[in-house]
Formats: sequence, structure tokens, C-alpha cells
Amino acid sequence: MAQQNLNLFSLSLLSLVTMTLTKSLSPKCSVRGPAVASTPLVTFLERVQETALGTFGEQDFDPKLYVDLSLKSNLSKTQKAFDELPRSGENGTVTVKDLKVFIATYFDDAGDDLVYYDPEDFFPEPEGFLPKVKNPEVRSWALEVHALWKNLSRKVSDGVLEHSELHTLLPLPEAVVVPGSRFREVYYWDSYWVIRGLLASKMYTTAKAIVTNLIFLVDTYGYVLNGARAYYTNRSQPPLLSAMVYEIYNRTCDVELVRKALPALLEEHAFWNSEIHKVTIQDAQGSNHNLSRYYAMWNKPRPESSTIDKESASKFSGNSEKQQFYREVASAAESGWDFSTRWMRNTSEFSTLSTTSILPVDLNVYILKMEQNIAFFANVLGHKSTMESFLEAAEARKNAINSVFWNDEMGQWLDYRLANGPICKESETWQACNQNQNAYASNFIPLWIDLFRSDAVLVENVMRSLQSSGLVHAAGIATSLINSGQQWDFPNGWAPLQHMIVEGLLRSGVKEARSLAKDIAVRWIKTNYNGYKKTGAMHEKYDVQKCGAFGGGGEYIPQTGFGWSNGVVLTFLEEFGWPEDRSIEEKHPKPLVCFKGTK
Repeated sequence: MAQQNLNLFSLSLLSLVTMTLTKSLSPKCSVRGPAVASTPLVTFLERVQETALGTFGEQDFDPKLYVDLSLKSNLSKTQKAFDELPRSGENGTVTVKDLKVFIATYFDDAGDDLVYYDPEDFFPEPEGFLPKVKNPEVRSWALEVHALWKNLSRKVSDGVLEHSELHTLLPLPEAVVVPGSRFREVYYWDSYWVIRGLLASKMYTTAKAIVTNLIFLVDTYGYVLNGARAYYTNRSQPPLLSAMVYEIYNRTCDVELVRKALPALLEEHAFWNSEIHKVTIQDAQGSNHNLSRYYAMWNKPRPESSTIDKESASKFSGNSEKQQFYREVASAAESGWDFSTRWMRNTSEFSTLSTTSILPVDLNVYILKMEQNIAFFANVLGHKSTMESFLEAAEARKNAINSVFWNDEMGQWLDYRLANGPICKESETWQACNQNQNAYASNFIPLWIDLFRSDAVLVENVMRSLQSSGLVHAAGIATSLINSGQQWDFPNGWAPLQHMIVEGLLRSGVKEARSLAKDIAVRWIKTNYNGYKKTGAMHEKYDVQKCGAFGGGGEYIPQTGFGWSNGVVLTFLEEFGWPEDRSIEEKHPKPLVCFKGTK
């Protein structure tokens, strides 16, 4: 009876989420956009943002700062004072002095709505911490990275809980770990690698609190938001909640956490398989395959980057074209890869973003992992039929990934561009020419999943493809081969991509793949270490051409902190260790050619 009840509950959740997401905004594609992202407060802060750009100029201007400000008093009073500011010129410019006085008078600083929090499970040197790290220099550095969890731990202030209308920050029930710098709130997919690092640091309570917060967001909105701000309610991010729960359960055997998480995971699975995300592709044999895409529920400028988006959209004359462009921008932000040539029809033209017309390899790998994890959790809880249905779903998605994305000649899984663009259609027929044959690190993410890495012959083919792809460099794996100036392109390398590929190679059981995994991990650890020694900080991204150099590009200056970089370094050190006699200092620059066959 318990199994039957859970199945009925699962079906009702699937039905409920699908129904709420299928309110029509266009005649050809069912989609709903939450109104919360454009609250009166957010709309007003966008006006402040635009005025600040006109007053302070573009140099070192960060639009996100202004939508993160908190009101000191009610909105109507603040708006009245803003409207009464003296203005000059055609554009109604406010003087630097007047605007600075206004902001200081009516706003608290961005970030003041989160207060520092001392995690109860933090210890300067936890028992059993990184036993394989024997080198004293590396161990000392690892302890400094571990200590960053304390620096990045926050709690939502009482002011947010008591007067949420004065803040864009969303109230969360538990303490949080923020990425760092301008990222003053919780982010969805960052949290997976933060949790991996927390587990290496033996901070199980903090890790569980992060999951509790993300479950709260699902319960409130029907999916995990991009981040815990009102202006992020228009989209999600790569769905890794189930992977977080799995890793915590793997360490703690916390059945209650699994029991609490399962309904949220069922709801999230429904969200990613709803009408706006699901696309059906018919293969050459006439079989239909269902896959998912990114599709933000938003067709306006992103509030946190409103001035930037409006400038980018100025190339379009028609309102409908601008709205579609805004949706593509927000959908690229939902992917986590904001921004990359991966989403552009023309890799040299940002205005050709077409994220919603692309079936991404990695998104479908994450959903496959979700399906596997839900089956695992259902088994833990004794819900056999739910387990069986999700094992079936996982097998179907695995077949879809291989049928639509796999390219035998290249030995990679390639993103697939929809022939019909973003318009929903019952199905379209697969064509080889619609695979994106550019090399991206995401082409190798399926190795992260045991369903793919258990095939030794496949692993060997993919490993050789990675080695000859041109992506592997002196300090890690590049995101792409295209130097576009976007941050998810060459020469930047990102911690999550290093981790997923390394972990996939390592767990494959193929000796050469394990060796390659270790080599890449060592390079990544070295660049993080040397960057830390040079700058005193962990960085959001790194330049894979040069050990110790941090990355750049994109629409904001390089950030430090940094949640997922800390997490991946600690995870790699826990897995691979560091022998006492192995050097960590980068005394001489390494050549770019690091593996036989690398371009």
C-alpha cells in the first residue's frame, strides 16, 4: 500500500507541475513565466541600476550590485525620493554626489541581508582530513582552503525574514555557503561542488543544510532556482540536487534526508520533462527519443544584467525579436554556461544566441543521473515500482543520448541543434548535419555516468578523442577551442568540468583513463595552488594555458572566493593525495602540449 501511495503521489506531482507550466504565452509553445521575478522592488532597482550606469559610467560598473541592495524604508518613500533627485540633460543624468547620497540614505549595502555564520561542524583541522596529502606545503594550503568554508558561510538576516518586501534576497530556512565576491547568495549548481568539498572537510551538517534550502525552493516554486534572489525565479540551473543528496547519503546513510528529498526530486524531474523543456527526436530507424533543453520562462532583460541585455538587444529593431533574444540570454544563464559560443549560431556574433534551439549533452546527462538517483532512493525507501519506472526512464534517456548525441567518427557526444528552432513541435527527424562538431568540454561529460563509463571500449575511444581534441592544456581542460571573449570559452577552464571528466575517467576502471584522470587533476591542483600563492585567493575560473593564471572574459570582472573551486581542489586532494616528494611550486612554465596527440 505504501508503494502504491507513493506512486499515486508521484503521478500527482508530475501532473501538477506539468499543468502549472503549460499556461500558454504563445500559440505554438506552452510556457508559464513566474511573475515574482518582476516585483515592484526589482523593477525599481532596475531603474536605479540604469541611472547609476549613466552617472558612474561603464568602468568597473556591475549592474548586479544595484538589484542586490536592500531598502532601509518602504518602497514608495524610496521611489518618491529617487524621482525627486535633480536631473540634467536629455537623459536626466543625476550627479555623482547626489546619487551617492541617495544610495547611502535609502539603502543598506548589498550583502548586508546575509550575516556571517559560524558553522557548528567546522574544525580548523578535522579528524581524518585528507589522509593522502603528505606534502607539508600542500597540506598547509589545503587547510587554508578548508578554512574558506567558514569565510563563505552565511545566514539570512532577521530583517529579510521579518520584512521580505524590502529585499530581493529570498528567505531560506538554513545557513548557506555562498560562492564569493559578487555572488552573495546561494547558487544551484555551484552547490554540488561546494557540497563535495564540505564532505571532504567532514562538514556533513552544513552540506545537509544546503540541500534543505534547495528542497525549500522546490517546495515553494516547483523547481530549484538559479539562485536565491527574487530576480532568479524565472529560471533554474543544471539539475544536480539528486546528485547532492546521493553524495551526502553515500557518506552518512541518512535515510531521513532521502525521505525528505524524494518528493522534491520527483517534482524537479517533472519540471525538466514538462512541455517547455521536452523535445522529441525521431531517429533513422523511426524510433522516438525524448530529450530536454534549457528554456527560461522569461522574455525580458535579466534584472541583474538589465543594462547589458538592453545594449545587446539594441541590434534588433522589432520587439518580438528582442523578446526572443532575451529568452535566449536567460536560457543560456539557466545552462550555467553564460556565455559561450556553444549557444551561438554564429560563433563571432553574440546576438545569434539560440540556446532554446539546442539539445545539450550535459543537461540530459544530469537528468539521466537524476533518474538513476531517484531509482536508487526509491529502492532505499522500499518503493519498488517507483524504482523500476525510473530505471526504465534512465535506460530510455541513455538510448536517446547515444542515438541523438553520439558521433562515432569523433568519439564524442555532440549537442544537437533543432531544425525547427525554439518552436515546439510533436517531433522532428534526426539529421547528422545538426550535430555541433565544435569541441567543447561538455562533449565528454557522459563519462561521469556509470552507464557510459562501464563500457571499456567506449571509454578508450572517448579518452583518445579527449587527448586529441586540443582541449587538454598545461593547466587543465579548456571549455572550448574558440577564444570569443566569453567566459565559457577558451582559454578558461572551470572546476566543475575538470571534476566531472576526471571523475568519469577515474571510475571507468580503464588503466590509461585513470592515469589521464590523475594527470589532469594534478595540473588543476597545481594551477589552483600557484594562483593562491600569487594572489592570496581561490578563483572562479583559470586560464588553462598558464599554471597559476586566473581566467577572464564575460560581463563581469574575475571573482574570488570561490565555492566550487575550493570544493573541487579538496575533492581531488582527497582522491589523489599529494606525495611528500612531489613538487607543487610552478618554477618553469609548462609547454601547452601535454599529452601525445594533443593539438
